Amino acid sequence: MKIFPAIDLYGKKAVRLFKGDYAQMTIYSENPIEVARDFESKGAKYIHMVDLEGAKSGTTPNIEIVKDIAENTSLFVEIGGGIRSMDTVKKYLDNGVGRVILGTSAVTDEAFLLEAVSTYGDKIAVGADVKDGYIAIKGWVEKSQYSLEEFLSKMEKIGVKTIICTDISKDGAMKGTNLELYKMLNEKYALDIIASGGVSTIDDISALKEMNMYGAIIGKAYYTGAIDLKQAIEVAK
Repeated sequence: MKIFPAIDLYGKKAVRLFKGDYAQMTIYSENPIEVARDFESKGAKYIHMVDLEGAKSGTTPNIEIVKDIAENTSLFVEIGGGIRSMDTVKKYLDNGVGRVILGTSAVTDEAFLLEAVSTYGDKIAVGADVKDGYIAIKGWVEKSQYSLEEFLSKMEKIGVKTIICTDISKDGAMKGTNLELYKMLNEKYALDIIASGGVSTIDDISALKEMNMYGAIIGKAYYTGAIDLKQAIEVAK
């Protein structure tokens, strides 16, 4: 199982939100490249990034930091947050990003999703952010018409390979992740599913590894010291 330590970017800083709420933002580092280098020093091979400003504006305000991390570490970079056009996809991929994550746009703009997948294949991932069984969009404030299972079936048909599935109710809450949900999804779909939201102990990592998950994102638990990243990577192997 692959471990994706996470950096959420806002104002060129590494931050975390509580359950996606911008009003509940904690700044963890003024220097995201140092955080990425720390991930690398602990054995990480992957990094999950979200541009929280981009998520609001549909632009790439933190692209220089993303480029810096892609160029100056050996980490495989995946990034999401407001990616709504082929130009933005290309811009990220041209700047060293290995995979871009489409969120709201994957739900609301099927033509864009199809074009992105047909052009870039497995360099396109989709975020499935789930709230009360439905896909949430627009920074988690709106519920779409798709149930999680309908949406994943559709993504599978379209040819999406990688899904980042976040249980919003667990995100940043440090109360464990939704193991039942991930077990069901992993058994039902031929997708590479990355578990996100509430991965807060080594036991969570062990359990996800046992069910052969493709990957897990470690966010707040790294910053608070609840999970030792080096240990998590060893357990995931």
